[in-house]
Amino acid sequence: MSDRPVVTRFAPSPTGALHIGGARTALFNWLYARGRGGKFLLRIEDTDKTRSTPENRQAILDGLTWLGLDWDGEPTSQAANAARHSDVAHEMLAKGAAYKCFATQDEIEAFREQAREAKTSTLYRSPWRDVADADHPDLPYVVRLKAPREGATTLHDAVQGDVTWQNDQLDDMILLRSDGTPVYMLAVVVDDHDMGVTHIIRGDDHLANAFRQNLIYDAMGWDKPVLAHIPLIFGPDGKKLSKRHGATGAAEYQAMGYPAAGMRNYLTRLGWSHGDDEFFTDEQARAWFDLDGIGKSPSRFDFKKLDNICGQHIAAATDAALLHELENFLAATGATPLDDTRRDRMSRGMYCLKERAKTFPELIDKAHFLLADRPIVPDEKSARNLDDVSRGILKELTPQLQNASWNRETLEAAVADLAEGHGMTLGKLAGPLRAALAGRAATPSVFDMMLVLGRDETLARLKDAAG
Repeated sequence: MSDRPVVTRFAPSPTGALHIGGARTALFNWLYARGRGGKFLLRIEDTDKTRSTPENRQAILDGLTWLGLDWDGEPTSQAANAARHSDVAHEMLAKGAAYKCFATQDEIEAFREQAREAKTSTLYRSPWRDVADADHPDLPYVVRLKAPREGATTLHDAVQGDVTWQNDQLDDMILLRSDGTPVYMLAVVVDDHDMGVTHIIRGDDHLANAFRQNLIYDAMGWDKPVLAHIPLIFGPDGKKLSKRHGATGAAEYQAMGYPAAGMRNYLTRLGWSHGDDEFFTDEQARAWFDLDGIGKSPSRFDFKKLDNICGQHIAAATDAALLHELENFLAATGATPLDDTRRDRMSRGMYCLKERAKTFPELIDKAHFLLADRPIVPDEKSARNLDDVSRGILKELTPQLQNASWNRETLEAAVADLAEGHGMTLGKLAGPLRAALAGRAATPSVFDMMLVLGRDETLARLKDAAG
């Protein structure tokens, strides 16, 4: 196994949007493969025809794309491989590793009812397990796997360690239904084998399935992949993450305006650690990520930590990359796109917007001064700074800025001189300037706003406010 190139897979069911837990599973698979020059494959487990829809499939692809988790090759469909799954079941029949069971649903239910009354195991034991083909009736049947009934099976898991299951707790699971269609449990193993998957990284709610799937590997004599069952994500209250805790779908976090790099960082750190590192780049994550860094206990989703990490990623991003992702966010949420003027201002102003924004809506809120149209209408708080005296001072300032060099040093000097001439501090004059330039009391520095808006727009706003 160690000599084979790493191949991981993410295998979601298109029965709903991409859950944040599924997104983390995909991320772990992606990191493990990408950090080792391997392949990350995507398989859509669409055997549930009633719940698998094209819209759900697209939602999963969109969620992975937003998170930046690129997969190798085309996504495969599990349902499309049904004939291959059936062939394997018949191979197991021929080997004697499986058998035909003619028991009816009524007979199975009667067996279980008797077991419940006798307080014995309700695990169905088929009377057809060892019946010769010559004695088979001409009736519908299912194909069942022959599970061992004595002893124990121990599987090594890269996260959970050695896990043991008593064989008498394994049922002779159905491989093919009476209509000849394969079950999910068989399909998963055949697909993983055929796709050359070397490492199965998935939620620990699949750990019990691993023992049943292991029997198929044994029956077929196939190489077994490395297993890594990762603990689930809990909410802050220690219960399984659900809608009562807030958003659970990747698309919801995209719509809330979290940056993809911040989500990747936070989800990577959720249940995995590299020393005390909290903030890291994709490059570092790919280099550091390993299965032995995954903890055995469920992790708790913490929105404050998510905000903190995302804020650091916004601050660290290049202005161009941030503007590009901001425009994608506007498009994804159906918001008005930036026109050329606003795009240019955002590009020039990003340096003074991104330091304390944790999400794109916060970034847009901080950018209000450069996105708003004239005339700027002050909100109630900032309007209090525009009394008659302040308006008169702004009127004085306008001609002084008309021919000034448009750089921070000159602008600061002009405003400071004016404030001093009126016996005011620079901070006292900043209030009316914020009201005139942004219509708000909380803004980036007035000089940053002037530089970003440019001479003409700044003077126009000051004239509007001065009246």
